[in-house]
Amino acid sequence: MRAASETHESQQSLALAPIGNCVLGALVDAKGSIVWCCYPTLDGDPIFCSLLNPSGACAGAGSFDIEIEHFAAARQHYSRNTAILVTTLTDRSGASVRITDFVPRYSHYGRTFRPSTLVRRIEPVAGSPRILIRLRPCTGYGSSEPTLSIGSNYLCYRASSMGLRLTTNAPLSYIREQIPFVLSEGVDLILGPDEPLTAPIPETARAFLERTEEYWLEWVRYLSVPFEWQDAVIRAAITLKLCSFEETGAIVAAMTTSIPEAPGTERNWDYRYCWLRDAYFVVYALNQLGATRTMEGFIRYITNAASLDEAALLKPVYGILPGIKFEERIAESLAGYRGQGPVRIGNDAERQVQNDVYGSVVLAATQMFFDRRLPRMGDRALFARLEQLGEWARRVALEPDASLWEFRGRAAVHTYSAAMCWAACHRLGEVATSLGLPARALYWREHAEHIRKAILEHAWQPARQSFVDQFGGRHVDASLLLLQEIGFVAADDPRFLGTLAAVERDLKRGDHLFRYEREDDFGAPGTAFTVCTFWYINALVAVGRRGEAREIFEKVLACRNHVGLLSEDISPETGELWGNFPQSYSMVGLVVSAMRLSRSWEEAFRYGGMSNVRPGA
Repeated sequence: MRAASETHESQQSLALAPIGNCVLGALVDAKGSIVWCCYPTLDGDPIFCSLLNPSGACAGAGSFDIEIEHFAAARQHYSRNTAILVTTLTDRSGASVRITDFVPRYSHYGRTFRPSTLVRRIEPVAGSPRILIRLRPCTGYGSSEPTLSIGSNYLCYRASSMGLRLTTNAPLSYIREQIPFVLSEGVDLILGPDEPLTAPIPETARAFLERTEEYWLEWVRYLSVPFEWQDAVIRAAITLKLCSFEETGAIVAAMTTSIPEAPGTERNWDYRYCWLRDAYFVVYALNQLGATRTMEGFIRYITNAASLDEAALLKPVYGILPGIKFEERIAESLAGYRGQGPVRIGNDAERQVQNDVYGSVVLAATQMFFDRRLPRMGDRALFARLEQLGEWARRVALEPDASLWEFRGRAAVHTYSAAMCWAACHRLGEVATSLGLPARALYWREHAEHIRKAILEHAWQPARQSFVDQFGGRHVDASLLLLQEIGFVAADDPRFLGTLAAVERDLKRGDHLFRYEREDDFGAPGTAFTVCTFWYINALVAVGRRGEAREIFEKVLACRNHVGLLSEDISPETGELWGNFPQSYSMVGLVVSAMRLSRSWEEAFRYGGMSNVRPGA
């Protein structure tokens, strides 16, 4: 049996599987330990933080372990088309146990029931397995352990700001004293608010499981998935859903903080917040799959975020509850992933100027005016709110900012930011036309054209035959590949073809793409930014190089972890995952590229060749 303090930082990996319900999220490692869980919401204090190696008073704590004595092997998978995780542990004699982990989510009394509750069901599968259940939550970002009290069938962990109750039919004394016992029959562990259950434990856990499974199967059933790579797309879509905080409509960039972008770097950031840019990409991907409720929730979120400033001036990032401050600081009690700190809480990007955010919001909302499926489409009231953001877009389009890459030490007029401001004005013109407002349509088209002319004059570099990353610059970055995506230039425009060639020359490393090559505040990047590789794949498709795109796409898929998920970055040399996890940006890239590359259902059925296509790949 592994001692609690024996976790070796060098053995940690991102072989993690998220569970959640759009309020609470947790990460389970490949052996069935919950190593990360912010409580009671996606941005909360991590009660389980062993992923970031707590030190001092909490050394060896911060996890919820279920271990089998004389461990030999582990297998892990999701129950088909759900966010329910199944881990099977086997010992050296062949005895085994099955752990089913999930966070309840289903319709109840006409509302979505999504409590901040983790459910773990443990069942013997073969032999007489001997298991250890170890529950050691932390508070204060790994700085202290809550006090423990014992009830008739529960353990209660209390801190100044939290009451956490484990209700179980497992032997409490074995859990309290961390002593192994023979699992002769199934047990259930329900960890949540310090409140009593209103039904028997097994009945409650079983009902939670059955109804949660029904919810996810029904949600997936209505996704418009491509014919190829269906399992990969479905898993990405579920994961994107888990990264949404449904109560407000926010979408977090990832569930974690401070997983380094590369080994030996201080590029450790807190991603448990809602970047308007990232959220737009998530909305776009889910809209492609027909899951439009996330878009509707995000528009409500933006309405509240924009109302915080009378002038509708937007920040690039907000908390999952707009208006809550999250100034950046260091968690001294957490050593970091593999001991590679610092661990940051909060993110100073909140203070930055990033001018592309106005385009991100307008683009996220545009479908509201044209999608006839929506029960409540965009109207003149929503258009008026978007026009306030458009006014900012036209004002700041040609002004310096930190760019989408969030440079902390320099500012410039960045091409992508200016192009997204163009996109805001352009789309507002289209929406105005659809609403029968010709004067407003002309107004926005004239501003869009003014911005477009400035970009073509200052961001095109004739000597390189390429667009460049900033006005008057000499370098390229991966965001230039999106100029075609937003409609600024056509895919067959020689200027885009030249830009694609320049990006390939300067940023491609093997089958992966770096976001830029220049040194920034922390030196030169050391890993490929995963979504940029997907942007490159999409650009190849757009210019007719589909065969190359498919080949690279398959190689990126091969870098996913054991349950099919991606983090923010990939080492081009080893294929190892780095950066915060699961990264919504990366899962968006997977979905969009699969939709672009897949043969259609009609092609598969009409022309045969179905045996050569693996829908479950």
